Amino acid sequence: MISVLESHKDGVSLWRAVLWGKIFLTATVTGLATGGVAYGVGAHHVATVTWMLTTILGAVSGAWWVVDSLRHHRFGVDLIALLALCGALAVHEELAGAVISVMLATGRSLEAWAAGRARRELRSLLERAPREAHRYSPDGLENVALEVLRPGDLVLVRSGEVVPVDGAVVGTIAVLDESALTGEPLPVERSPGDAVRSGVVNAGTPFDLRVTTTAAASTYAGILRLVNEAQHSMAPFVRLADRYAFWFLVLTLAATALTWVSSGGLERAVAVLVVATPCPLILAAPVAFVAGLSRAAKRGVIVKGAGTLERLAKCRTLLFDKTGTLTAGHPTLATVVSSDGMAIDEILRFAASLDQVSPHVLATAVVTAAMQRHLSLALPSNVEEVPGHGIRGSVEGHEVSVGKAAWVGMLGNPPWARNARRRAEAEGATTVFVGVDGVPVGALVLDDPIRVDAGRTIRELRRSGIDRIVMVTGDRAVVADTVGAVIGVDEVLAERTPTEKVDAVRLERHRAPTIMVGDGINDAPALALADVGVAIGARGATSASEAADVVLAVDRLDRLGEAAFIARRARRIALQSVIAGMGMSLVAMGVAALGYLPAVWGALLQEAIDVAVILNALRVLWPEEQTLRLTDHEAELAHRFSAEHLAIRTDLEQLRQAADAIGVEGADAAIARVRRVHRLLVDEVLPHEQAEDEVLYPALAKVLGGSDPLGPMSRAHAEISHLVRRLGLLLDDVAPGEPDDADIVELRRLLYGLHAILRLHTVQEDESLLSLAEPESPDGPVREASRAKD
Repeated sequence: MISVLESHKDGVSLWRAVLWGKIFLTATVTGLATGGVAYGVGAHHVATVTWMLTTILGAVSGAWWVVDSLRHHRFGVDLIALLALCGALAVHEELAGAVISVMLATGRSLEAWAAGRARRELRSLLERAPREAHRYSPDGLENVALEVLRPGDLVLVRSGEVVPVDGAVVGTIAVLDESALTGEPLPVERSPGDAVRSGVVNAGTPFDLRVTTTAAASTYAGILRLVNEAQHSMAPFVRLADRYAFWFLVLTLAATALTWVSSGGLERAVAVLVVATPCPLILAAPVAFVAGLSRAAKRGVIVKGAGTLERLAKCRTLLFDKTGTLTAGHPTLATVVSSDGMAIDEILRFAASLDQVSPHVLATAVVTAAMQRHLSLALPSNVEEVPGHGIRGSVEGHEVSVGKAAWVGMLGNPPWARNARRRAEAEGATTVFVGVDGVPVGALVLDDPIRVDAGRTIRELRRSGIDRIVMVTGDRAVVADTVGAVIGVDEVLAERTPTEKVDAVRLERHRAPTIMVGDGINDAPALALADVGVAIGARGATSASEAADVVLAVDRLDRLGEAAFIARRARRIALQSVIAGMGMSLVAMGVAALGYLPAVWGALLQEAIDVAVILNALRVLWPEEQTLRLTDHEAELAHRFSAEHLAIRTDLEQLRQAADAIGVEGADAAIARVRRVHRLLVDEVLPHEQAEDEVLYPALAKVLGGSDPLGPMSRAHAEISHLVRRLGLLLDDVAPGEPDDADIVELRRLLYGLHAILRLHTVQEDESLLSLAEPESPDGPVREASRAKD
């Protein structure tokens, strides 16, 4: 309730600020214009009174803002404007005062508008929180408010619903998506009696939950309180303009006093105050940062206010969540392992055909992988699915089963299954076994892949001034360490709770200004505490988006690098505008002090200075992009070759399995397998690499610039072609029958070498080249369901 009330208060305060900004700006502009019209038609007295009232309005508003700033222990530029307005009234320079009022109103309105525009883009933090629960009663099932739930109550959690309170599973296995709280991307099972935390999603069939805590004491409510506490523990941020205000004020007052004493009259002193009015400070910095907000919005980055953009430009430490931030956030088929020589595509086709009718999220990944490989799927029949075990049915006359090892009829732990499990454990993946006609034929290994643009984004951020990068995640250490090693972070903090994430952010903030990037509920408190919290909002939790200062509205991590570049550029241009404007104002102050610049003409000169610095500040809107842009044709080529890489990855797995089979399988079978792999390399891989050299690389070289930017990549193509040719020559030379030891060693060396270089080269192309293209379409929603992990 406290969070709701404070959120409401913040919203009301912001609404009032925006409304008053509009009223103040409208009134001052109207007063200035009306006075001008009256003066033009000869009604000089009316003009004077109108400008005087406009000046008084500006002075009253300025006085209120000065008092408010001092009350919050801030010293701003508004005090200089207030002195100039009072001086203009004292010497009857009403026109100059009206002009200053308009400038003051414009700067305030820009800041209020920027804050209000950003907040309107986001939903409330509490929008995701459940408000009701389905409680069992003697009269049946009833919907009740969370506040009335007590420990011991029995509630129903339907498919796709957020678990409303902490409790324990009753009666059946619950399949849960806990990624929002723990960072674990793959669904997990909870058996009867297991504890379940509020905030996770029921990704399986409905289940009963025995309540163990009240709603106020539940996990999700605690996270909401952490967000609220973190937001209110933030120190107030000092605007760029305010940092120059004190010394500029001291200089202005000294120049004004000296002019007053030396001239013996107040008119020159007021003229000095008028030209010293810090309109470059009031206007230039807000204009530059609002232009930066607009520029960022066009790239799909919502920044909540100019102050956030300025803080972003100064950050030197970056903390990343893992799941959904550095990784895709959903399971993807990594590889298919065959047990007895059945073709990999055939194993996948059988599994995907059966999984078409399954609601499980892993089934979605399997079907998606089969469709990407253009496999022809059949409609299954006689389908039976048991939560926590697997699914079975008939596909083209064959009995197919997909799920746990025991479900598909596996006895013991054969070498191929052991290798699949070992690989899955090392890489934080999960295995799903496939059986055909009662015989285990293979395993599907699914993982949460690293984003293709993650490595490039990390390098760009380091070049831009980020000198420390930490990955902090709730996921297991073995998985987190693997991801951290691949993308090159400085430190990995694994198995962290939301509270421990907050502690990590607090520690890093003591060292340097800090950015925190995340997308789950468990990230929200850390996002709120960081100097700049960045949420991956395209698929992330509402709580993360609300707690963050920056929201990436598109599901691309490289937008963070663009946002940082825009922030640094906006701050640099704002600083240029402020210094140039102050310099010109100082020159004008000297001229006014000598008596050559009356107050009215000083106000007009100040207007000219304002126009100059505002035009300079608007340069932020002009494109000066750090990230490379592809034309439609170049992007189409990138998408084409990215799709072909999916087939290449399947060929890579067959390369490794062929190498493993040499010396294990019979000689004839092993050599036949190698010959099939060689044919794949000749018919599919080499034409792909040649097309890249002839079509893709020349197109992208124009974008990358330089004399030969893709020379090393082309050299890799030459090495791949050389190794494939050597493999063909060796196969021609191998005598029929049993290959000797030297043949076996050489065949393995060539196959493993090809596997390694092709895998590395494909990843390099995906990360450095193909990830430059915008996605063809946004990711569709992932079905909220799960498949049992083995």
